[in-house]
Amino acid sequence: MKKYKFTISGHAYDVHIKEIDDNIASLDVNGTLYEVIIHNEIKTPKTPRLVRKPLEKLPGEGQIKKKEGAGKHEVTAPLPGTILKISVSLGDVVTEGQSMLIMEAMKMENQVQTSHSGKVLAIKVKEGDTVQQDEVLIEIG
Repeated sequence: MKKYKFTISGHAYDVHIKEIDDNIASLDVNGTLYEVIIHNEIKTPKTPRLVRKPLEKLPGEGQIKKKEGAGKHEVTAPLPGTILKISVSLGDVVTEGQSMLIMEAMKMENQVQTSHSGKVLAIKVKEGDTVQQDEVLIEIG
């Protein structure tokens, strides 16, 4: 850490301060190790010390849980845009990956598909509507 040269009563000493922990310093004086108590102000170290105990996880903590809905799935808008054509109607049975509607976003026509099979429970938009990203368009149950 720090090295000093002292002369006491005509004798030369090489002192190396190894470590200071609270008010106790570890010194190496001419090859001999000493632990000395410092009686003046106690300097707090600049590097913080972690003093909290380790975090223990509870059983099941940190696991992702699936939403337990009433079997209702929502088809949402992938981008902000305008609804051009709706391909399904209320009560239709749809399969996974089926195109539900066509919307214009960023000057392109995009097919919005469902990721679940089921029956169309609600259609929340109509042709010509402007929608925002993640807005619910159709509910499937």
